[in-house]
Amino acid sequence: MNPEHFKLLEEARRALPGGFKTELSGDIIVMQASPSAIHQLNLSKIRKQFDKHVPAGYIDTGNTDLISPQTAKVRNPDLTYLPEDAMTTTESSVPAELALIAVEIVSPSNPENDWVGKLRDYPQMGIPLYLLIDARQKTVTLFSEPANNRYRIREDAEFGEPVHLPPPFSFTLDTHTLHPY
Repeated sequence: MNPEHFKLLEEARRALPGGFKTELSGDIIVMQASPSAIHQLNLSKIRKQFDKHVPAGYIDTGNTDLISPQTAKVRNPDLTYLPEDAMTTTESSVPAELALIAVEIVSPSNPENDWVGKLRDYPQMGIPLYLLIDARQKTVTLFSEPANNRYRIREDAEFGEPVHLPPPFSFTLDTHTLHPY
């Protein structure tokens, strides 16, 4: 990763007022305002289901930078599960390849970041599962089996339909309680 890009990312974070998220995708710095209450509600409902099935030694975390120096990317998913040992650092980032999944609730102000940028970046960063909840469209999409810098499998469901999570979670996600924007 170009050290200058990481410096620019840190400068952007310091310059922005509270409530903004910043990420790095190659040469692009992505900035977004804090999420809405309904975004947080949906995320809470998803997290509660995952927490019952998380493998031993892993913890849930949100707003943790996942860094991938070999791809020059720093992404910050709404929810991920990382080894507890990896979180005992004073660093502000954790290696992306340690993440079991990236969960994103699509931002209505910047859906391209989740549907295009992160869909491109997460498999390159070695993240095995990408769960995308789009409350605008009332859909849930699971991407899995990364190979050749993309996900090979895509499962789509509408709010109310089940989504089957493969190992290491191995459960059926209930989407009945999700709220549309």
